Amino acid sequence: MRINHKDYKTGKIKLRVQTLDDLWYLYNVIEPDDLVFAFTTRREEARADAVRAERGEKKKMRLGIRVEKVEFHEFADWLRVHGTIEEGPQDIGSYHTLNITVDEEMTIQKVWTRHQIDVLERAEKTMERPLITFIAIDDEEATIAQLREYGIKFIASVVSGKSGKFYSTKAKKPDEYFEEVIGIIKGNAPGPLIILGPGFAKEGMSKYGREKYSKFFDEAQVVSSGQSGMAGVQEILKLGIGSKVLEDSRVGQETRLVEQLLAEIGKNGLFAYGKADVENAINANAVDTLLVNSRSARERIFETIMENASKVGAKIVVVSEHHDAGKQLDALGNIGAILRYKLG
Repeated sequence: MRINHKDYKTGKIKLRVQTLDDLWYLYNVIEPDDLVFAFTTRREEARADAVRAERGEKKKMRLGIRVEKVEFHEFADWLRVHGTIEEGPQDIGSYHTLNITVDEEMTIQKVWTRHQIDVLERAEKTMERPLITFIAIDDEEATIAQLREYGIKFIASVVSGKSGKFYSTKAKKPDEYFEEVIGIIKGNAPGPLIILGPGFAKEGMSKYGREKYSKFFDEAQVVSSGQSGMAGVQEILKLGIGSKVLEDSRVGQETRLVEQLLAEIGKNGLFAYGKADVENAINANAVDTLLVNSRSARERIFETIMENASKVGAKIVVVSEHHDAGKQLDALGNIGAILRYKLG
């Protein structure tokens, strides 16, 4: 994300969307009653002197939408902002939807919270971070997925045709199987590769890739996991196995912190979870790291708690609802804390 202008007195921020992850960040800061400006297409108004009503041509125009609802779909490449037209050349008061995608400029005008400003500042800093592509593979199936800022995005799966001890003559040869996987990878801006799985297929995939496609595979890491597929990807995230880029990724950090919180709960150690217990821990200045589910942060459910935690110097981490760690935190009441010392 590139922020071209910001004025917190007027609440106006002008920015350019540069990556798909930027759409996730924007989803977490745009809310009802904000005013959002962007270029869009809309049919021209019918001429008043027309003999009969005709549908006007679609024209590109810049509209200001008073937001009513925002939609983000993790498997899509756009952010939808629904609301009524408040500023523009026509149709003031009518409903319209802005479809925001990569390489578009927009302006947001609102009263910004400290948390929302932090989200935008983080988006600026992370725009150069390379994507990580996972190949979770065994003899029967390969799953290709990418690590985004908000979670793991499934890209595709490839079936080898094998099944158990016996398989039909339609089963692909290993080279055919690997080539199909590589074809998908090449078309999805792969970045660093992590190849994982429970058997020997991962080594075969790595060897074949290094021999035929060194550009993509020379620095690929091969990691053993107990499972293949998306479950295998989640497994290595929880264990913290993989490259330095994976360890430094937002999802990797969030996953390790939630796992640390669960470990503290398991040994009756330095933890608090649920609104009441976390509030008590903040009041006692015992919170080292506050973990909040992203949906709750977006809806400002724990806004006062987050502000109070910041005042006592606690680190605040918003955990995405779109990966397993976020779902685990959801089960704990959407909020938890790793403590500096144990409360009586």
